[in-house]
Amino acid sequence: MKRLEQVAATLFGAVFLILSFAVALETFMRKVFNVSLQGVDELGGYILAVGASLAFTLALISRAHIRIDLVHDRLARAPRLALNVIAVLFITATAAFMLAMAYYSLRDSIALNSTAQTPWATPIKYPQMVWIACLGLFAAVSAGYGLRVLLLAASGRSAEIEARYSPKGAKEELQEELDDVRARGAAGGSAP
Repeated sequence: MKRLEQVAATLFGAVFLILSFAVALETFMRKVFNVSLQGVDELGGYILAVGASLAFTLALISRAHIRIDLVHDRLARAPRLALNVIAVLFITATAAFMLAMAYYSLRDSIALNSTAQTPWATPIKYPQMVWIACLGLFAAVSAGYGLRVLLLAASGRSAEIEARYSPKGAKEELQEELDDVRARGAAGGSAP
């Protein structure tokens, strides 16, 4: 899983870095030469939509969705487990809602034969299909998590729910960072 996170972070970082250079160049050319690259903002919107949708899935898998755990860690085990189950089910419902709204948007774009309001005049249905595929992945992974947490709760496997579905605490995040430092040190030939 850590490898997937690293590859995704590198890929997303590279794409957004290229996009930021393109936006800076576009801004410079407009101000200095009164010339536009035509479509950088449109392409940027597509990249952000797809990148965010994929990041939702990655955050879910790596337990990186933000949850306020100020109270969570101080609760007794039963309420803590209930909050973990509720959180997973709410993420699942949110993913399903987002997918449904994206589908309605795509349906309307197809019915109206919508195009982007840019010089490219891209038929909106094509980037929306990619966006929906990414949101579909998030919804599918979320549904799997939701089903899994319900099955674990029904079978009384509270320790597994706690380990897999509770928010990462500061100690766990610190340990992950230390492990990463050690792995980089071993890969670089020096011990930390």
